[in-house]
Amino acid sequence: MREGNIFIVSGPSGGGKTTLVERVLQDLNDLRFSVSCTTRKPRAGEVNGKDYIFVTENEFKKMIDEDKFAEYANVHGHMYGTPLAELESAAKSGVDLLLDIDVQGARQIRQRFSRGVYCFVLPSSFELLRARLLERGSENRGEIEKRLSEAGKEIEDIDNYDYIIINDELDRALESLVSVIISARCRKEKSIGIIKKGYSSK
Repeated sequence: MREGNIFIVSGPSGGGKTTLVERVLQDLNDLRFSVSCTTRKPRAGEVNGKDYIFVTENEFKKMIDEDKFAEYANVHGHMYGTPLAELESAAKSGVDLLLDIDVQGARQIRQRFSRGVYCFVLPSSFELLRARLLERGSENRGEIEKRLSEAGKEIEDIDNYDYIIINDELDRALESLVSVIISARCRKEKSIGIIKKGYSSK
């Protein structure tokens, strides 16, 4: 059994990465979403244990003290973290793990783990990003400008990512992300042991 890949998907708020992640999970087999812990309240339609694991601030702090996170960060005033057990189980199961995390979390994963495929998702311009934030209607103008400012800082980290996916058109962006995942699965170091075993002389 091959070792499962870890795919890290980051991008500014409003860039469409969550929708993209949902679509790629529907289209590919042997790919599992990493459910993060968060201290924020559930939004309408969100399911505990599926979208996020909702915990109190005290519970989150206890998990930090017990080193149970592969990464964690404060994002827009709330704590988010990836349980370490998620990454450990992916390595053993052969099922690829998909993480939807911000640049702070991606930086921690990169420092702690030698493997991982890093993808940065964003539209082609700030104007399009602003339009999407306005369209979803979940923030006021002040919050939107704050998120745009944070997006500018996040983009400064773009050189640390393996792939840039421009999400101006969802189907095209989906095709790009699917291609990245399939390419990573075909890497020589991922399959060479299995192939050598299968073709070894009896």
